[in-house]
Amino acid sequence: MVEWLAGNRIRGTSTERTTTTGFNPVAAVSGGWVEVGRTTLGSAGDTITVSGLSDKRYHMFLVDQKATGNTNIGSQFNADTGTNYSTRASINGASDATSINSTSWAGNWGSAISTNAFHIGNISNLSTEEKLTILHSVYQRTAGAGTSPERQELVGKWTNTSASISSMLWKNTDSGSYDTGSELVVLGWDDSDTHTTNFWEELDSVTLSSTNANLASNTFTAKKYLWIQMYLRWDDKSGDGLITFNGDTGTNYSDRHSYNGGSDATSVSSPNFKINSSTIKTSALVNIFTVNNSANEKLSIMHVNGVYTAGAGTAPDRRLESVSKWANTSSQITSMNVQSVEGGAVFNPGTTIKVWGSD
Repeated sequence: MVEWLAGNRIRGTSTERTTTTGFNPVAAVSGGWVEVGRTTLGSAGDTITVSGLSDKRYHMFLVDQKATGNTNIGSQFNADTGTNYSTRASINGASDATSINSTSWAGNWGSAISTNAFHIGNISNLSTEEKLTILHSVYQRTAGAGTSPERQELVGKWTNTSASISSMLWKNTDSGSYDTGSELVVLGWDDSDTHTTNFWEELDSVTLSSTNANLASNTFTAKKYLWIQMYLRWDDKSGDGLITFNGDTGTNYSDRHSYNGGSDATSVSSPNFKINSSTIKTSALVNIFTVNNSANEKLSIMHVNGVYTAGAGTAPDRRLESVSKWANTSSQITSMNVQSVEGGAVFNPGTTIKVWGSD
Protein backbone atom coordinates (compact mmCIF):
# COMPACT_ATOMS: atom_id res chain seq x y z
CA MET A 1 0.00 0.00 0.00
CA VAL A 2 1.24 3.49 -0.85
CA GLU A 3 1.78 5.83 2.11
CA TRP A 4 2.44 9.55 1.76
CA LEU A 5 5.17 10.91 4.05
CA ALA A 6 6.40 14.40 4.92
CA GLY A 7 8.24 16.30 2.20
CA ASN A 8 6.12 14.76 -0.59
CA ARG A 9 7.83 11.39 -0.14
CA ILE A 10 6.06 8.10 -0.78
CA ARG A 11 6.50 4.70 0.87
CA GLY A 12 5.60 1.59 -1.08
CA THR A 13 6.93 -0.79 -3.71
CA SER A 14 8.28 0.64 -6.97
CA THR A 15 5.27 -0.81 -8.79
CA GLU A 16 2.84 0.77 -6.34
CA ARG A 17 4.58 4.13 -6.53
CA THR A 18 4.65 4.19 -10.33
CA THR A 19 1.02 3.07 -10.60
CA THR A 20 -0.13 5.73 -8.16
CA THR A 21 1.76 8.70 -9.56
CA GLY A 22 2.66 7.82 -13.14
CA PHE A 23 6.36 8.27 -12.43
CA ASN A 24 9.04 7.09 -10.06
CA PRO A 25 8.91 9.59 -7.15
CA VAL A 26 12.29 8.52 -5.82
CA ALA A 27 13.93 10.23 -8.78
CA ALA A 28 11.70 13.28 -8.36
CA VAL A 29 12.55 13.96 -4.70
CA SER A 30 16.25 13.06 -4.71
CA GLY A 31 19.15 15.32 -5.58
CA GLY A 32 19.21 19.12 -5.36
CA TRP A 33 21.56 21.51 -3.60
CA VAL A 34 23.44 19.72 -0.82
CA GLU A 35 25.80 21.30 1.71
CA VAL A 36 29.35 20.15 0.94
CA GLY A 37 31.28 22.40 3.31
CA ARG A 38 30.95 25.11 5.94
CA THR A 39 33.32 27.14 8.09
CA THR A 40 32.14 29.54 10.80
CA LEU A 41 34.70 31.71 12.57
CA GLY A 42 34.91 31.08 16.33
CA SER A 43 37.05 34.19 16.72
CA ALA A 44 38.00 37.15 14.54
CA GLY A 45 40.28 36.38 11.62
CA ASP A 46 41.26 37.29 8.08
CA THR A 47 40.40 34.06 6.27
CA ILE A 48 37.48 31.66 6.02
CA THR A 49 38.43 28.40 4.31
CA VAL A 50 36.27 25.45 3.31
CA SER A 51 38.32 22.41 2.32
CA GLY A 52 37.61 18.85 1.23
CA LEU A 53 34.87 19.83 -1.21
CA SER A 54 33.40 16.92 -3.14
CA ASP A 55 33.55 17.13 -6.92
CA LYS A 56 30.25 18.71 -8.00
CA ARG A 57 29.36 20.07 -11.43
CA TYR A 58 27.97 23.27 -9.89
CA HIS A 59 28.48 25.10 -6.62
CA MET A 60 26.42 27.72 -4.85
CA PHE A 61 27.93 29.57 -1.90
CA LEU A 62 26.72 31.98 0.78
CA VAL A 63 28.88 34.32 2.85
CA ASP A 64 27.60 35.91 6.06
CA GLN A 65 30.34 38.52 6.53
CA LYS A 66 30.70 40.46 9.76
CA ALA A 67 33.39 43.08 10.24
CA THR A 68 35.53 44.38 13.04
CA GLY A 69 37.33 47.40 11.66
CA ASN A 70 37.85 47.86 7.92
CA THR A 71 37.52 44.73 5.78
CA ASN A 72 37.32 43.86 2.11
CA ILE A 73 36.98 40.73 0.01
CA GLY A 74 39.04 38.34 -2.07
CA SER A 75 38.66 34.67 -2.95
CA GLN A 76 40.85 31.84 -4.20
CA PHE A 77 40.36 28.19 -5.11
CA ASN A 78 42.55 25.20 -4.25
CA ALA A 79 45.12 27.42 -2.49
CA ASP A 80 46.14 28.85 -5.88
CA THR A 81 47.86 32.19 -5.16
CA GLY A 82 49.10 32.67 -8.73
CA THR A 83 47.91 35.31 -11.19
CA ASN A 84 45.24 32.98 -12.54
CA TYR A 85 42.06 34.97 -11.88
CA SER A 86 40.16 37.75 -13.63
CA THR A 87 36.98 39.68 -12.82
CA ARG A 88 34.51 42.24 -14.10
CA ALA A 89 32.43 44.09 -11.52
CA SER A 90 30.07 46.99 -10.99
CA ILE A 91 29.50 48.68 -7.64
CA ASN A 92 26.26 50.59 -7.07
CA GLY A 93 25.49 50.49 -10.79
CA ALA A 94 28.68 52.32 -11.81
CA SER A 95 30.62 51.50 -14.96
CA ASP A 96 32.26 48.10 -15.00
CA ALA A 97 35.79 47.73 -13.71
CA THR A 98 37.97 44.81 -14.74
CA SER A 99 40.89 43.05 -13.14
CA ILE A 100 43.11 40.61 -15.09
CA ASN A 101 46.02 38.35 -14.17
CA SER A 102 45.01 38.71 -10.53
CA THR A 103 45.70 36.60 -7.44
CA SER A 104 42.02 36.63 -6.41
CA TRP A 105 38.73 36.48 -8.30
CA ALA A 106 36.39 38.32 -5.91
CA GLY A 107 38.21 41.65 -5.96
CA ASN A 108 38.01 44.61 -3.59
CA TRP A 109 34.73 46.41 -2.97
CA GLY A 110 36.30 49.80 -3.66
CA SER A 111 35.92 51.16 -0.14
CA ALA A 112 36.28 49.38 3.17
CA ILE A 113 33.44 47.26 4.55
CA SER A 114 33.13 48.09 8.24
CA THR A 115 29.72 46.57 9.03
CA ASN A 116 27.90 43.46 7.80
CA ALA A 117 27.69 42.14 4.25
CA PHE A 118 25.99 39.22 2.54
CA HIS A 119 27.19 37.51 -0.62
CA ILE A 120 25.68 34.76 -2.74
CA GLY A 121 27.41 33.20 -5.72
CA ASN A 122 27.39 30.41 -8.28
CA ILE A 123 30.28 28.48 -9.80
CA SER A 124 30.55 26.28 -12.88
CA ASN A 125 33.01 23.56 -11.87
CA LEU A 126 34.02 21.34 -14.79
CA SER A 127 37.58 20.12 -14.22
CA THR A 128 38.67 20.52 -17.87
CA GLU A 129 37.25 24.04 -18.27
CA GLU A 130 37.93 27.43 -16.72
CA LYS A 131 35.81 27.90 -13.59
CA LEU A 132 33.22 30.64 -14.08
CA THR A 133 31.74 32.54 -11.14
CA ILE A 134 28.81 34.92 -10.57
CA LEU A 135 28.61 36.96 -7.37
CA HIS A 136 25.87 39.21 -5.96
CA SER A 137 26.63 41.22 -2.82
CA VAL A 138 24.89 43.59 -0.42
CA TYR A 139 26.74 45.74 2.11
CA GLN A 140 24.81 47.15 5.08
CA ARG A 141 26.81 50.38 5.44
CA THR A 142 25.68 52.56 8.38
CA ALA A 143 23.20 50.79 10.64
CA GLY A 144 19.58 51.88 10.53
CA ALA A 145 16.99 52.46 7.83
CA GLY A 146 18.21 56.04 7.35
CA THR A 147 21.10 54.80 5.19
CA SER A 148 20.67 52.70 2.05
CA PRO A 149 22.79 49.56 1.55
CA GLU A 150 25.27 49.16 -1.30
CA ARG A 151 25.46 46.46 -3.97
CA GLN A 152 27.95 44.70 -6.19
CA GLU A 153 27.45 42.58 -9.32
CA LEU A 154 30.52 40.58 -10.32
CA VAL A 155 31.60 37.84 -12.71
CA GLY A 156 34.94 36.09 -12.48
CA LYS A 157 36.96 33.14 -13.66
CA TRP A 158 39.73 30.88 -12.44
CA THR A 159 41.77 29.76 -15.43
CA ASN A 160 42.64 26.29 -14.11
CA THR A 161 41.65 23.57 -16.63
CA SER A 162 43.12 20.51 -14.91
CA ALA A 163 41.27 20.13 -11.61
CA SER A 164 37.85 20.62 -10.07
CA ILE A 165 37.46 22.88 -7.04
CA SER A 166 38.35 21.11 -3.78
CA SER A 167 38.72 24.15 -1.49
CA MET A 168 37.56 27.76 -1.35
CA LEU A 169 39.13 30.64 0.54
CA TRP A 170 37.32 33.88 1.43
CA LYS A 171 39.90 36.41 2.61
CA ASN A 172 40.06 39.90 4.07
CA THR A 173 42.29 42.34 2.20
CA ASP A 174 42.08 45.34 4.54
CA SER A 175 43.37 46.34 7.98
CA GLY A 176 40.51 44.94 10.09
CA SER A 177 39.22 41.38 10.49
CA TYR A 178 36.19 39.25 9.82
CA ASP A 179 34.38 39.07 13.15
CA THR A 180 33.28 36.04 15.13
CA GLY A 181 30.34 34.32 13.44
CA SER A 182 31.39 35.17 9.88
CA GLU A 183 30.60 32.16 7.75
CA LEU A 184 31.18 30.57 4.35
CA VAL A 185 28.75 27.85 3.26
CA VAL A 186 29.37 25.91 0.04
CA LEU A 187 26.66 23.86 -1.68
CA GLY A 188 27.01 21.40 -4.54
CA TRP A 189 24.78 20.01 -7.28
CA ASP A 190 25.10 17.19 -9.79
CA ASP A 191 22.40 15.80 -12.04
CA SER A 192 23.42 12.31 -10.89
CA ASP A 193 22.91 13.06 -7.17
CA THR A 194 20.49 10.76 -5.33
CA HIS A 195 20.63 12.24 -1.81
CA THR A 196 17.56 13.48 0.06
CA THR A 197 19.41 16.01 2.25
CA ASN A 198 18.61 19.19 0.36
CA PHE A 199 20.06 22.35 1.89
CA TRP A 200 17.02 24.40 0.84
CA GLU A 201 13.96 23.28 2.78
CA GLU A 202 10.53 24.41 1.61
CA LEU A 203 9.10 26.52 4.44
CA ASP A 204 5.94 27.88 2.86
CA SER A 205 4.01 28.02 -0.41
CA VAL A 206 0.92 30.13 -1.12
CA THR A 207 -0.98 30.44 -4.41
CA LEU A 208 -3.91 32.83 -4.74
CA SER A 209 -7.15 31.23 -5.86
CA SER A 210 -8.96 34.56 -6.36
CA THR A 211 -8.03 38.20 -6.96
CA ASN A 212 -6.46 39.90 -3.97
CA ALA A 213 -4.59 43.12 -3.26
CA ASN A 214 -2.21 41.20 -0.97
CA LEU A 215 -0.04 38.13 -1.35
CA ALA A 216 0.66 37.02 2.23
CA SER A 217 2.77 34.10 3.32
CA ASN A 218 1.84 31.92 6.23
CA THR A 219 4.00 32.06 9.34
CA PHE A 220 7.05 29.93 8.57
CA THR A 221 9.94 28.50 10.56
CA ALA A 222 12.77 30.96 11.15
CA LYS A 223 15.94 30.07 9.22
CA LYS A 224 19.28 31.84 8.89
CA TYR A 225 19.20 31.87 5.08
CA LEU A 226 16.06 32.48 3.02
CA TRP A 227 15.40 32.04 -0.70
CA ILE A 228 12.10 33.63 -1.73
CA GLN A 229 10.57 33.04 -5.15
CA MET A 230 7.44 34.77 -6.43
CA TYR A 231 5.43 34.75 -9.63
CA LEU A 232 3.10 37.75 -9.63
CA ARG A 233 0.13 38.15 -12.00
CA TRP A 234 -1.68 41.49 -12.28
CA ASP A 235 -5.19 42.12 -13.59
CA ASP A 236 -4.04 44.13 -16.64
CA LYS A 237 -3.81 47.33 -14.64
CA SER A 238 -0.51 49.03 -13.94
CA GLY A 239 0.64 47.76 -10.55
CA ASP A 240 3.53 47.74 -8.14
CA GLY A 241 4.43 45.48 -5.25
CA LEU A 242 5.44 46.56 -1.75
CA ILE A 243 7.17 44.05 0.54
CA THR A 244 7.05 44.00 4.33
CA PHE A 245 8.28 41.44 6.87
CA ASN A 246 6.55 40.22 10.06
CA GLY A 247 3.76 42.76 9.67
CA ASP A 248 6.15 45.68 10.24
CA THR A 249 4.89 48.75 8.37
CA GLY A 250 7.09 51.23 10.24
CA THR A 251 9.80 53.26 8.53
CA ASN A 252 12.35 50.49 9.01
CA TYR A 253 13.34 49.64 5.43
CA SER A 254 15.85 51.02 2.96
CA ASP A 255 16.99 49.89 -0.48
CA ARG A 256 19.12 50.62 -3.51
CA HIS A 257 17.94 49.64 -6.97
CA SER A 258 18.48 50.00 -10.69
CA TYR A 259 15.81 49.82 -13.41
CA ASN A 260 16.86 48.46 -16.83
CA GLY A 261 20.50 49.28 -16.16
CA GLY A 262 19.86 52.90 -15.24
CA SER A 263 21.58 54.81 -12.48
CA ASP A 264 20.97 53.56 -8.96
CA ALA A 265 18.18 55.11 -6.95
CA THR A 266 17.82 54.80 -3.19
CA SER A 267 15.00 54.83 -0.68
CA VAL A 268 15.53 55.30 3.06
CA SER A 269 13.35 55.20 6.18
CA SER A 270 10.53 53.62 4.19
CA PRO A 271 7.55 51.53 5.38
CA ASN A 272 8.42 48.82 2.80
CA PHE A 273 10.67 48.09 -0.16
CA LYS A 274 9.47 47.92 -3.74
CA ILE A 275 9.45 45.10 -6.25
CA ASN A 276 9.35 47.65 -9.09
CA SER A 277 10.70 51.12 -9.66
CA SER A 278 7.86 51.74 -12.10
CA THR A 279 4.69 49.76 -12.73
CA ILE A 280 3.97 46.32 -14.20
CA LYS A 281 0.78 45.43 -16.04
CA THR A 282 1.04 41.70 -16.72
CA SER A 283 3.42 39.59 -14.63
CA ALA A 284 6.74 39.45 -12.78
CA LEU A 285 9.21 36.81 -11.69
CA VAL A 286 10.95 37.72 -8.41
CA ASN A 287 13.98 36.09 -6.79
CA ILE A 288 15.24 37.15 -3.33
CA PHE A 289 18.06 35.86 -1.12
CA THR A 290 18.19 37.05 2.51
CA VAL A 291 20.52 36.54 5.45
CA ASN A 292 18.21 36.35 8.46
CA ASN A 293 20.14 36.66 11.72
CA SER A 294 17.93 37.79 14.60
CA ALA A 295 20.49 40.22 16.07
CA ASN A 296 21.48 41.81 12.74
CA GLU A 297 19.74 43.89 10.11
CA LYS A 298 18.21 41.61 7.47
CA LEU A 299 20.10 42.05 4.19
CA SER A 300 18.43 41.00 0.92
CA ILE A 301 19.44 40.70 -2.74
CA MET A 302 16.59 40.83 -5.26
CA HIS A 303 16.22 40.46 -9.03
CA VAL A 304 12.97 41.04 -10.93
CA ASN A 305 11.86 40.28 -14.49
CA GLY A 306 8.78 42.43 -15.11
CA VAL A 307 6.42 42.24 -18.10
CA TYR A 308 4.26 45.22 -18.98
CA THR A 309 2.95 44.00 -22.35
CA ALA A 310 2.61 40.33 -23.33
CA GLY A 311 4.05 39.03 -26.60
CA ALA A 312 7.47 38.86 -28.26
CA GLY A 313 7.07 42.36 -29.68
CA THR A 314 7.92 43.90 -26.32
CA ALA A 315 11.04 43.14 -24.30
CA PRO A 316 10.68 42.38 -20.59
CA ASP A 317 12.14 44.77 -18.07
CA ARG A 318 14.88 44.31 -15.55
CA ARG A 319 12.44 45.99 -13.23
CA LEU A 320 14.88 45.91 -10.36
CA GLU A 321 18.36 44.83 -9.54
CA SER A 322 18.04 45.64 -5.88
CA VAL A 323 19.53 45.28 -2.43
CA SER A 324 17.62 46.13 0.72
CA LYS A 325 17.71 45.96 4.47
CA TRP A 326 15.12 45.62 7.18
CA ALA A 327 16.57 47.41 10.21
CA ASN A 328 15.03 45.04 12.77
CA THR A 329 17.73 43.61 15.09
CA SER A 330 15.60 41.64 17.54
CA SER A 331 13.85 38.88 15.58
CA GLN A 332 14.09 36.74 12.46
CA ILE A 333 11.78 36.95 9.48
CA THR A 334 8.92 34.47 9.84
CA SER A 335 6.33 35.99 7.49
CA MET A 336 6.06 38.45 4.63
CA ASN A 337 3.42 40.32 2.68
CA VAL A 338 3.38 41.79 -0.82
CA GLN A 339 0.80 44.52 -1.39
CA SER A 340 -0.35 45.43 -4.89
CA VAL A 341 -0.67 49.17 -5.28
CA GLU A 342 -1.10 51.81 -8.00
CA GLY A 343 -4.33 52.42 -9.91
CA GLY A 344 -6.46 49.80 -8.19
CA ALA A 345 -4.38 46.91 -9.50
CA VAL A 346 -4.79 43.55 -7.75
CA PHE A 347 -3.07 40.20 -8.07
CA ASN A 348 -4.75 37.59 -10.24
CA PRO A 349 -5.34 33.94 -9.31
CA GLY A 350 -2.18 31.90 -9.79
CA THR A 351 0.02 34.51 -8.11
CA THR A 352 2.46 32.49 -6.00
CA ILE A 353 5.04 32.87 -3.26
CA LYS A 354 7.39 30.08 -2.23
CA VAL A 355 9.82 30.39 0.68
CA TRP A 356 12.86 28.14 1.08
CA GLY A 357 15.24 28.27 4.03
CA SER A 358 18.16 26.71 5.83
CA ASP A 359 20.33 27.25 8.91
